[in-house]
Amino acid sequence: MSASKTITLAALALAGAVIGTAALADRGGMGGGMGGGMGGEGRGAALGEMFDSMDADKDGKLTLAEIQAFRQAEFAAADSNGDGQLSPEELAARQLARFTETQAKRTERMLDRMDNDGNGSLSADEIGQGPAERNFARLDADNDGAISKEELEAVGERRGKHGKGMGHGMGNGMGGGMDDN
Repeated sequence: MSASKTITLAALALAGAVIGTAALADRGGMGGGMGGGMGGEGRGAALGEMFDSMDADKDGKLTLAEIQAFRQAEFAAADSNGDGQLSPEELAARQLARFTETQAKRTERMLDRMDNDGNGSLSADEIGQGPAERNFARLDADNDGAISKEELEAVGERRGKHGKGMGHGMGNGMGGGMDDN
């Protein structure tokens, strides 16, 4: 994918996030129950944080004025040259900054939760098993000592029918996986 297409996609993602967040807040959809297999944090927690940042008077409610002020502040933060227009580069930079902030918060929470010796880093023992390791016997439906792609897809289809996704962390082995609710 070309750099300009990547920047355009990032720009669209940021615009959608800002508009979508305001729409969710306006419809009252900012509550929990939207977790996405992210170790208990999920989208519900992210939306809760977004709600808190939009709730300027901290009364636990969002007014239309608060939503509009938040959207304007987000636009101004992304408009780094102050020209009233968001270029693909400005949108991509804002999206990257938000992603970096989110990842820093998640990393801090992960360290708080898993750093048993308090040294500020994680050893292999502290990380422990990933979801594929923890669920190996369940994933290996034919008990042949290996997980086939078909077995993994079957689990995903079964979980999809029950309203749960596969979660994140299947590949990195660091949590947020299939048995996390």
